[in-house]
Amino acid sequence: MVVIGAGAAGLAAAIFSAEGVTKRDPTLKVTVLDGAKTVGAKILVSGGGRCNVTHDVVTATDFFGNRHIIKNVLAAFPVQATIDWFASMGVELKCEDTGKLFPVTDKARTVLTALLTRCHELGVVIRPDHRVTDVSRLTGSEAGFVIHHTHGTLQAKKVILATGGRSLPKTGSDGFGYELARRLGHRVSTTTPALAPLVLDETLFHKDLSGISQEVELTTTVSGHAVDRRTGSLLWTHFGVSGPIVMDASRFWTSAREKNEPVELSVNFLPTLTQESARQWFMEQAAGSPRRSLINTLAHLVTERFAESLCRYLGINGQTAIGQLPRKDRDRVLVGLVKFPLPVQQDRGWNYAEVTAGGVPLEEINFRTMESKLVPGLYLVGEILDCDGRIGGFNFQWAWATGLLAGRAASATVREDGAVRG
Repeated sequence: MVVIGAGAAGLAAAIFSAEGVTKRDPTLKVTVLDGAKTVGAKILVSGGGRCNVTHDVVTATDFFGNRHIIKNVLAAFPVQATIDWFASMGVELKCEDTGKLFPVTDKARTVLTALLTRCHELGVVIRPDHRVTDVSRLTGSEAGFVIHHTHGTLQAKKVILATGGRSLPKTGSDGFGYELARRLGHRVSTTTPALAPLVLDETLFHKDLSGISQEVELTTTVSGHAVDRRTGSLLWTHFGVSGPIVMDASRFWTSAREKNEPVELSVNFLPTLTQESARQWFMEQAAGSPRRSLINTLAHLVTERFAESLCRYLGINGQTAIGQLPRKDRDRVLVGLVKFPLPVQQDRGWNYAEVTAGGVPLEEINFRTMESKLVPGLYLVGEILDCDGRIGGFNFQWAWATGLLAGRAASATVREDGAVRG
């Protein structure tokens, strides 16, 4: 049996495959091929180097794709099973206030080491720097696959495709897995960056606020219709905006741009207020403290630094007494606070996107086994599939769950002639 790709889904699939194979015949081996010289790079950089293994609550609504299928896949390996699985490998997890689960060591290396150690215990052969260039099918009595790689070929009855998507290509996931899937007969839906920071127009004030986070409500409108609205933390950066709320919303922006659909992002910097309630608050302040400056008044709702930047951007004198502020300026400030249009120029691209939206349609996979409905003996797991989760450990949960299903299903039918050769 051959697993192509030694990322999270690939290593999980290798472990669960090997556990099944060794029970049937200890002489059979599971081989993992990976194009990178060192495996697990994406695991090491995830979660700011801490590896957000999963989330305390994971449901199909945390993902985009065919949610009926996603729900069934997740049910096969719930969060508690993930926690227990890592505990069995010596990795204790902790749940933070955000619901994210990390190793107690706060080191992603702990997670990768545990996965690789378990592979070693099970006799899994991991071959880095073995980039797969093609997978061809065998027919007749030799039914199976020939895997062509940079050091030769391998022959196997079962192949698990765990090549990842197109995000963070420097770690090895450059999207070639989609080409392999196409050659074997699968469709691949349009892929776009997801969980990606966004670049803003240079004329905005983001550079002045770089490093500052704000709780906001972010609305994404495509072709005049609001397609997403969420509340969370926005982080100003030297290039534009990032933070959980922006990363989650980015898939809608990139998808719309890919389809040449008009898309807009607007921010409510006062997420607990509507434009009308903000106007009422404003009027009360003007009546109660008419001599207080506009900036000092706004500082009751937002940071003074942000208030200064907003007023400067709107061309309004922030030192004007609130009671003397012209109505047109007051209205402009109100719109700026509760419906501010973000001038997004582009996303930061694949080098900064944490996951890929799009991929091989889930409808082409047997969700009970992750086996291809088109190619018997071929299994697809992880990011190569058309399923992407929001930020917070959800995409890792998808990797573990799909890896378990494919690994166990593939190993359940392995016979002696399923041994890797080559």
